[in-house]
Amino acid sequence: MKIVIVGGVAGGATAAARIRRLNEHAEIIIFERSGYISYANCGLPYYIGGVIEDKEDLTLQTPESFFRRFRIVAKVNNEVTDIDLKNKIVHVTDLKTGTSFTETYDKLILSPGAKPILPDFYTENERTFTLRTVEDTLKIRGFIEQKQPKTAVVIGGGFIGLEMAENLAELGIKTTIVQRSNHLLPTVDCDMASFIHVNFRHHGVQLLLNGIILTFRICNWI
Repeated sequence: MKIVIVGGVAGGATAAARIRRLNEHAEIIIFERSGYISYANCGLPYYIGGVIEDKEDLTLQTPESFFRRFRIVAKVNNEVTDIDLKNKIVHVTDLKTGTSFTETYDKLILSPGAKPILPDFYTENERTFTLRTVEDTLKIRGFIEQKQPKTAVVIGGGFIGLEMAENLAELGIKTTIVQRSNHLLPTVDCDMASFIHVNFRHHGVQLLLNGIILTFRICNWI
């Protein structure tokens, strides 16, 4: 039995470890497009804020330790670009070398994760970031250490957005959260969210609720 798993962060790595416990003889291969496996996104803001000091603490496993413990091959910086369901083949691109290859499978598990939702007017620049991967985290922390910004805007009041705002505020950065709905954490009701609003405002975080970003402009100051 040969099992290919697309995505090796929380879901993919957990599935792989569980399969190994159920089947000692299966060949298991993980393809992960980022450079890291087995990490929880919720911990990333706390490395930016300095609560987690060592970046190695962000990940539970490396490809090498994963293989030693579970005999599972985890190939990072490898992106699955196409799936041939009829012939049970995945097409993979090595993002470091640009080379492409194929891998056969008996069973396929898809756990590719998500992508940040970006506005139509978004253009990549050195002062605008998304937070989804360890690479994103290192980029943001490096910018803060180098540029020492005084202000920051977090678009989105979900779990990761609030953790990001919390850590930015703890760094002494004047932080604003822009949230489309009328309260933070849309998964909870307004009464529960009101306690969160009070706490963030108490720590100096400005809340712009019912807010929509129409455009943004890069200035020569931070």
